[in-house]
Amino acid sequence: MHPLGLFEAEMISPHPAGSIRIKIEAVVINNCTSQHFILGNDNLNIYGIDINNHKDRYFNIGKNESQKFAFPQEQRERTVIRQLKNVKKEKFVSDQLIEPQISTELTLEMKEELIEISFQYREAFASHNETLGAVKGHEVESIFNVESAYPPLLRRKAYTPTPSAREALETHIDELMKLGGLANVRHNGEVEVTMPLIITCHNDKSRMVGYFRALDTYTIPGRYAIPRIHEALTQLSKERIITSMDTITGFHQNVLTPHARKLLRIIAHYGIYGYLKMPFGIKNEPSHYQRMMNTIFPHILSEGWLIVYIDYIIICSETWQLHLERLSLVIMRILQVNIKISFKKCNFGFHKLNALGHVVSGLSLAVDKKKVAAVLLKQIPQNKKEMMSFLGFASYYRQHVKDFAIHTKSLYRICDQKCQDETMTKM
Repeated sequence: MHPLGLFEAEMISPHPAGSIRIKIEAVVINNCTSQHFILGNDNLNIYGIDINNHKDRYFNIGKNESQKFAFPQEQRERTVIRQLKNVKKEKFVSDQLIEPQISTELTLEMKEELIEISFQYREAFASHNETLGAVKGHEVESIFNVESAYPPLLRRKAYTPTPSAREALETHIDELMKLGGLANVRHNGEVEVTMPLIITCHNDKSRMVGYFRALDTYTIPGRYAIPRIHEALTQLSKERIITSMDTITGFHQNVLTPHARKLLRIIAHYGIYGYLKMPFGIKNEPSHYQRMMNTIFPHILSEGWLIVYIDYIIICSETWQLHLERLSLVIMRILQVNIKISFKKCNFGFHKLNALGHVVSGLSLAVDKKKVAAVLLKQIPQNKKEMMSFLGFASYYRQHVKDFAIHTKSLYRICDQKCQDETMTKM
């Protein structure tokens, strides 16, 4: 660099109270570009000059934010920023985009566009070992139809777990505490209601569930309609591109009110804990979650291209560009209320998709054979309870069975209260 001399001048800048005259001194250097512009503290304090470190850096004077003075970035600096973004995107793709299912029918260009949107709204996605979301503005309240002192049924003792169940309980409690969904109730904490914990198993995986049956008995039920799955999925069968998303441990993302926390105490073999987020197994949680999701997407749902079934989200479109626009809109709304989507349960850009026990494509709506295979292998119902369970499942697919009502009329008659269990053995 070769300095050519010292340059002195007075810079006049507009201000709401009048023009500002600032004396500046600058060194003139041959063939040199600067990345920085320095103003003394006197000028910053006296004239209220604010420098904003924005994507395109600029400064303004006083409260006149409409008048901006820019610092042009060098091409080299822009290149560094672009390279930094690319590194972050590559790490995002390698670490997180391996979890969701992306249609193999998408072209390379389509996949790049999908990656760009996923990276832009990456804060909306989470893995199962990350902190749970805390939905804004939809706190869960639990109201009893009895007042304290509560009945003895609501003050239960802990069950004595088996060695394997004890280990599973301790693991689930520790995990939920790390995720911010559960807290230990101290010795001086208010404890009026305690529900025992049980361990349930499904597909060789254990789940911790509060035994809330007594609690549900005294809970005032909320009334809110859950969508009819078949009617909702029928409109999907006319679309070409389908994406499905599932919120991560959906109910655990709803924050409980302070009053509801006092009613949702659980007791284990080594302590009492209180839920901070909505647990699984309590009355009104599906209706509350459905109401919340309908509130988040009030106008979009009426357009018919978005289906929300509790914590399951389906987006459908006729063209790819329209699909990207709709996907961005949905994820942006989810991000605003702080809901976290499970990357592992996402299915992007499919023409044929398994959704809610059905196979949906642009041509038809069919039964997911994997869902019914286990039922086909079950034994014939031996009592009314087993028969009612079977009919409940079969009714889920009644639209796919011709003359369903005629075929099941005699079976429903068996479930009549006047009918004795002996009838099952006679048939």
